Amino acid sequence: MIQVIGVRFKENGKVYFFDPAGFKIKKGDYVIVDTARGMECGLVVQGIHEESKDKIIKPLKAVKRVAAPQDIEKMNQNRRDEKRAFNICLEKIEKHKLEMKLIDVEYTFDRSKVLFYFTADGRVDFRELVKELARIFRTRIELRQIGVRDESKMMGGIGVCGQPFCCSRFLTEFTPVSIKMAKEQGLSLNPAKISGSCGRLMCCLSYEQNVYEYLNELTPPAGSLVKTPDGNGIVSEVSLLAGTVKVRLDKNKEGVPKEYKVKEINVLRRAGKGRVDRNLERELKELED
Repeated sequence: MIQVIGVRFKENGKVYFFDPAGFKIKKGDYVIVDTARGMECGLVVQGIHEESKDKIIKPLKAVKRVAAPQDIEKMNQNRRDEKRAFNICLEKIEKHKLEMKLIDVEYTFDRSKVLFYFTADGRVDFRELVKELARIFRTRIELRQIGVRDESKMMGGIGVCGQPFCCSRFLTEFTPVSIKMAKEQGLSLNPAKISGSCGRLMCCLSYEQNVYEYLNELTPPAGSLVKTPDGNGIVSEVSLLAGTVKVRLDKNKEGVPKEYKVKEINVLRRAGKGRVDRNLERELKELED
């Protein structure tokens, strides 16, 4: 186990571990640390605590110092200047008639670089734009193309559930989301119902996936031949979370299916999973990211 602190550089951004280096640091403090982008000022969101070595990305860098009031003011000034830089860049994008959408602007703490984040459908020749921005800001300019999920995280918004986007509220990293998850959870495979505002599969599909995988192992799918206390029959309907199935008994095929607890039946022949129309399958695959 290693003593570390957790530092975040952007609201709802990823938490990075640093060596407290003997400083008395608590949650809510700001610290100056060395990162891949140079010196940065970050917010301590996890005070001094122990983490196992396998969770640490080596080499573990040490805190340079606890941020002084002037460091925090410098960081806040950078945030204010980012708004001005955003508006200037918008004007220049329009001037050069570039097919790109500006999402965010970020100054490094020491102002040695300004990063402009954008989305675009394809490749964009922004060489002239970079030259003009460099003349205006007199520092290194970096234009970084991001995906639609990152755009939603930066921009924020309200999801179909009526809550603020998970990615901009508490998700620090994106996990892979697949069509398989929607199938196993018995959701409608209508792209409009299982995709988020970003146009990709909703992140929340992954939240309970392990539960559905477990329940699917225990529960026979529709079409399975099962033995019940009242005789053999075919499963016509499944309720995974309730742990029940409805069975159309062989001795009463025209009657109403009878409901049983999963633990009350034995599977004689498990049905295969239904196939999805190829065109729909292709459309759904485009939602994965």
